[in-house]
Amino acid sequence: MKKALSLVAVLAIVAVSLFGFSRTAQADEIKFVGVITKIELAGKDAKTATVTMKDNADAKLIAITINDDLTLDKLKDHRIVEGDEIRCKYEVVDGKNVSKLFRKTAGC
Repeated sequence: MKKALSLVAVLAIVAVSLFGFSRTAQADEIKFVGVITKIELAGKDAKTATVTMKDNADAKLIAITINDDLTLDKLKDHRIVEGDEIRCKYEVVDGKNVSKLFRKTAGC
């Protein structure tokens, strides 16, 4: 009887922890496709950039903060420029839209 009760308790703890982790992993990730209207790099050795984009669905301007080195290199090398159509995923962190995915729709 004690083994069965222990097994049920362990399974309940595992189920609750899995549910808790899966909810936080999907926190506010937003996807859209838009055109770049403005690029602001924070200097040549910048570790961040802010890109303003116009959403194709509702023509709303969205400012995206970019932190990943690969995308920053593409911005610095002008492989991604104003006027390019971009597929973007971002999440809101401390009031900023931080990019999770930032790629040209035609491939890059």
